[in-house]
Amino acid sequence: MKIRIKGNSVRFRLTKSEVEAFSEKGSYSETTEFASKTLTYTLVAKANITELEADFKEDTITIYFPESEQSAWAKSNRVGYANTVDWNDTKELSLLVEKDFTCLDNTVEDQSDNYPNPRLAKDEA
Repeated sequence: MKIRIKGNSVRFRLTKSEVEAFSEKGSYSETTEFASKTLTYTLVAKANITELEADFKEDTITIYFPESEQSAWAKSNRVGYANTVDWNDTKELSLLVEKDFTCLDNTVEDQSDNYPNPRLAKDEA
């Protein structure tokens, strides 16, 4: 699972096997080890929500995913889920959880577990 943070937005991108594991278990986590602390980022299915929610505590970024969508996501064509959380003040947090597609440009990153890029299929047609 990849995480991208820019300003007040957080995006998780999951490979095929990560989406499948999340769909089966209801959670998926990754960690990044620093010298003095470990950052954990996790996707967790949560009951009684209809949109993404998030929290940050104890060095962990958690995005909560609607439990009602959890098991179907891996088998569906749906790419991702997005929500903007309003903290009842001037701050909003943009959340995005999506399937990770192969890149269109050359990259040294292993993409063998990524979803096929739909734009690549259009370019070949």
